[in-house]
Amino acid sequence: MTYAEPPLREPDLPRTAKVRPTALRTGWTTGACATAAAKAAVTALVTGEIQPDVEIGLPAGRRVRFGVERCEVTGTPPVRAEAVVVKDAGDDPDVTHGAELTATVDWTDAPGLRLAGGPGVGTVTKPGLGLAVGGPAINDTPRRMIGEAVAEVVDLTEVGVRVVISVPRGEIMARKTTNRRLGILGGISILGTTGIVRPFSTASWRASVVQAVHVMAAQGERTVVLCTGGRTERAARALLPDLPEVCFVEVGDFTGAAVTAAVGDAMTGVVFVGMAGKLAKLAAGILMTHYTRSKVDLSLLGAVTADAGGDPALVAAVTEANTGRHAYELWEAAGLLGPAGDLLCQRVGQVLRRFAGPTVTVDVAMVDFAGAHVVASSGRWPR
Repeated sequence: MTYAEPPLREPDLPRTAKVRPTALRTGWTTGACATAAAKAAVTALVTGEIQPDVEIGLPAGRRVRFGVERCEVTGTPPVRAEAVVVKDAGDDPDVTHGAELTATVDWTDAPGLRLAGGPGVGTVTKPGLGLAVGGPAINDTPRRMIGEAVAEVVDLTEVGVRVVISVPRGEIMARKTTNRRLGILGGISILGTTGIVRPFSTASWRASVVQAVHVMAAQGERTVVLCTGGRTERAARALLPDLPEVCFVEVGDFTGAAVTAAVGDAMTGVVFVGMAGKLAKLAAGILMTHYTRSKVDLSLLGAVTADAGGDPALVAAVTEANTGRHAYELWEAAGLLGPAGDLLCQRVGQVLRRFAGPTVTVDVAMVDFAGAHVVASSGRWPR
């Protein structure tokens, strides 16, 4: 199939995210708030005492304390408990700011943790999200956080606890997200890989990306490694262990801004490390990948599938995929992840070289969704 170079586009930011007069505040993910509510409720279930606040551990090891908006126990001894933690998203333009993350807990006969979604938490109805179809939209990291927090209160090898996470008005909040398009129905998703919301999608974050490149250049470094988030940065550091920490820049949605800064600072090398969804957007020529301004071009992924040797049925399935991750899973199941991933990385490399100009070398790597392994590249890291 003939490859046509896409036009290069760097969409503007959402109007509400352009200007902020004060320093940005970080906030807490729905996953962190759900974890805090779950631990407070389980503690109340065990002790029979109302919990005014609660401490939990974040994935990176930091301990943080949350206020508990409401806590109640039912029965003597307590047979049910409920706790509510209100989400503070900081200065991120997040539709779930102010959401009441609610955990309702009771005992079960079998040891272990049983986690479920209640009203306001979406149900997964399509593949491609890394979650079981028919189950609650509670992502892997929040699931682990909730399990670890509950295990700080009770021995789950000895007793059984059911935790139901719900979000009043969650279905209304979800109308302002892309959940329905992704097949998440009935509510919001419980998300977060670090527990902390950093305002990636603001003008100030874009400025911080540019500043990070300038700081790197001032220290005499000439290769910048652009990562989309914490997991891709971990993979990138494992891939390039000899580069100093300052070379790794979390760009969020602002790849174009970072590359422009790198060219302006006379960088000689750009490395981009990402996952399938962001790579698909970049391969389509989109240099600012905020979800309100771009979406994954599945026809492009279908063309990549065909060029990688996929049969017509696989090409059709990828073209109709639910998400970039779903396309990745289809490639993986068909044994085509390496060839298709390599082609996708090569296309991203072509886009970034056109954008950066001839003075900069560009390398691209795709990592799995845990950020544990590089599964494809534009050529520098052969499989």
